Amino acid sequence: MEHFADRLASSVQRCGNPVLVGLDPRTENLPEGLLPDGGTSAPLEQLAAAYRAFCQGVIDVVAPLVAAVKPQAAFFEQLGPAGMQALRDVIRHAAERRLLVILDGKRNDIGSTAQAYAEAYLGPGQASAWGADALTVSPYLGDDSLEPFVQVATDRGAGLFVLVKTSNPGSRRFQDLEFGGQALYRHVGGMVEQLAQRTHGSSGYGAVGAVVGATHPEQLLELRAAMPGTWFLVPGFGAQGGTARDVAGAFDPRGLGAIVNNSRGIIFAYERAPYRQRFGNAQWQRAVEAATLDMIAQLRSDTPAGRLATGGSASEGRP
Repeated sequence: MEHFADRLASSVQRCGNPVLVGLDPRTENLPEGLLPDGGTSAPLEQLAAAYRAFCQGVIDVVAPLVAAVKPQAAFFEQLGPAGMQALRDVIRHAAERRLLVILDGKRNDIGSTAQAYAEAYLGPGQASAWGADALTVSPYLGDDSLEPFVQVATDRGAGLFVLVKTSNPGSRRFQDLEFGGQALYRHVGGMVEQLAQRTHGSSGYGAVGAVVGATHPEQLLELRAAMPGTWFLVPGFGAQGGTARDVAGAFDPRGLGAIVNNSRGIIFAYERAPYRQRFGNAQWQRAVEAATLDMIAQLRSDTPAGRLATGGSASEGRP
């Protein structure tokens, strides 16, 4: 299996943009035509079927446009076994449409439990039970807790995205605490960069990446300088307030090095202006397409990702 970071770089370049579409299905936001009888009070099996149909409908729209999708495991888990089967079906459908799948599960533990998490989720196709290309993980049990994930990921051509500086306002309470003259997120970032260098591919990036929020543009710049070999997964664009200019510092000069997530702003675009007026509930998929294209245009205009559309090579060395 080809190296994950190289597969990601190739997919981003093929699409000419770094957009990552988050799949966060919520019953109260589903288009009316997908809600089962009984609405939010319908049996869990019916709600899971609605989640499956909705996410697969999003995937069908965005597959020609973007490199990857990011299902949020929690929304499927809350529906029990039927929800988890729907998650597996969604991951498989995305893979069939040539999309990379980053499962947002924020997993971790120690020893054999970490090994079990890694083996369950990491590895596309039949390499793992869930078939994800990458998984988000928490680093706060220490570096030894990450080692099973790193080993399984490298063995199976998969990737990791480690929480470094998250987009929520409360992240500063712990992540910004200073130790030895540096914030905690910088210490975590240093460890992640070491793992990235240890697992680097021909694109110059490692199989171990970092989650760094769009709502912290100064820290994005700081961490990009300190972590030149690390792919960034950047949440917080759109609904959480992050803009294209906010995320510009996440990219390298080639326009690589970052994928920018947008969940609600794309998948539920039909609920908000200007897409509500143009498309409404009945044409929710056209709203998804329009919102995705608008985000692509914004990133191309206001970040180095605009250089992707000119056809740079992922095999070129990093500056």
